[in-house]
Amino acid sequence: MSRNYLVLLAVFAAVAVAVLYFTSARPELRIDARDPAQLVRGRVVYEQRCAACHGQRLEGQPNWRVRLSNGRLPAPPHDDTGHTWHHPDKVLFAIVKNGLVLPYAPAGYESDMPAFGPVLSDEDIRAVLAYIESHWSGEVAKIREEMLAPSRGTR
Repeated sequence: MSRNYLVLLAVFAAVAVAVLYFTSARPELRIDARDPAQLVRGRVVYEQRCAACHGQRLEGQPNWRVRLSNGRLPAPPHDDTGHTWHHPDKVLFAIVKNGLVLPYAPAGYESDMPAFGPVLSDEDIRAVLAYIESHWSGEVAKIREEMLAPSRGTR
């Protein structure tokens, strides 16, 4: 085999590997409260995994700001009346995936919020967050966008 043929073969192989890599790599899935497929999936996940604590209508548990006798806080609402919308998507994603642990809670903090990473895919987590976000009022969505703009570099 000639040297030129081997070089051409190597270049072809490198291009083929690059094409396979870039066409098979999935783009990062986003949280999109306007995506009907994500909302349907999110509703199902929410009903199966979240509603028992956070309520069918995202209303949370009663007196969610008052500690229980075990020192833990009840599950907060995920509607406009709660604080979920105050947090960036990456924080919400991490809390659902890993539970309420460092760096989003103090060391040793005890919470009934489980880590769903072992039982939910990243796509499921994004879908349930999209479902939750879809319930926020236009006013809350606007305030959230303004509040998070500096961290997103959009101001």
